[in-house]
Amino acid sequence: MTNFLEQTKDTDVVISVENLSKKFCRDLKRSLLYGVQDIATELVGANRKSETLRPKEFWALNNLSFQLRRGEALGLVGSNGAGKSTLLRIISGLIKPDSGCVKVRGKVAPLIALGAGFNPILTGRENIYANMSILGLSTKEIEERFKDVIDFAEIADAIDAPVQTYSSGMAARLGFACAVHIEPDILLIDEVLAVGDIKFKMKCHRQLSKMREKGTAFILVSHNSHSVLNICESSVYLSKGKLIAFGSTEAVIRKYEEDLCLIGTENALGKMVLPEKPEKESLGLDIVSLSFKDEQQKAIDTLLSGESAYLCVECKAYKEVKNANLGLLVTALSGENGLVLYLTSSSDNEELTIPPGKSEIQMYMPYCSLIPGVYSAKIYIRKGVYSFDIVDSFRFTVKTNKTISRCLFYQPRKWQVVRKVDNA
Repeated sequence: MTNFLEQTKDTDVVISVENLSKKFCRDLKRSLLYGVQDIATELVGANRKSETLRPKEFWALNNLSFQLRRGEALGLVGSNGAGKSTLLRIISGLIKPDSGCVKVRGKVAPLIALGAGFNPILTGRENIYANMSILGLSTKEIEERFKDVIDFAEIADAIDAPVQTYSSGMAARLGFACAVHIEPDILLIDEVLAVGDIKFKMKCHRQLSKMREKGTAFILVSHNSHSVLNICESSVYLSKGKLIAFGSTEAVIRKYEEDLCLIGTENALGKMVLPEKPEKESLGLDIVSLSFKDEQQKAIDTLLSGESAYLCVECKAYKEVKNANLGLLVTALSGENGLVLYLTSSSDNEELTIPPGKSEIQMYMPYCSLIPGVYSAKIYIRKGVYSFDIVDSFRFTVKTNKTISRCLFYQPRKWQVVRKVDNA
């Protein structure tokens, strides 16, 4: 990592990542051997051949290039193992790259783990002095800001207790308070804002806004797309160490979410055919297949946000069933939102009568209100409390041809201009 106060003409650039690569070894013994070999190679001044992989090695980061400017908020997204934390550790100087370089202008405050740099045996007070001195402040400067740190972290009652007695939320508050009160030029945040209550999160966001107004730049790592969209104008999307996209957050998040949707879509095509049961094993009515259809009653593999569709539940009844109730519970497989939709025909005062033989129950949706993603639906048919049949997991995918990434659902709407007539 290099400081480049006089190496760039663009004085607004605070971090410049150029052709950055980092490799690791999955085998512990080989990793130790390679480490000794690399140290010996550097001592004799020979070429380490960092551009090639040795047996059992893999690229954690592979040829990354991007820039961060003063006062800019940069989002860093990607699935687990994409290389996000490795990138932050290189920028903060904790580890060295194998090739390429990171050029940094200014003071960096890393929040790459809960209570990063804290000694669990020391008290909160002692850790404040130790942590902030490591981040570049003198004892006098720490004393001047000590009360502000305590007030922000809201842990005055526990300040003289060992940090190992703190909850994860308390450690996060103290770590964040230390980092922001050294007034860094660059702040690195790795999922720390995901911990703590809503009051603490709101305080953090207000503090980040104030810091950005003063010129602080920061990189935010989060699996919550909405947090990145609401905070960061530009973003980087990593996958298996490679730079997939870099640019406006709206475009990057859309690409990231589309890729997530494609994972496992072979099992989430919006169609399901179930084996028919013998009559003696049936409870009187069985769900035979599930699918989606368009306005022309043609089967469709995926739903589109804002577009109409039919949910079709084909069933086989051995006798007429009156007052049947079709239930639908939809869950987001991302795990962030849990249950997102619960509908039943009975709650809509629809009395369904299913004749003997095969028939199809259709639920018409004038608009699909779900945002892009992969979902799982639990579908059942009951009469009162008696359940005829249940399908626990009907997977389907929702895509979009609109810009709705900042939304939690699609809002149907119409626009008009109403002319006001002056009666005076």
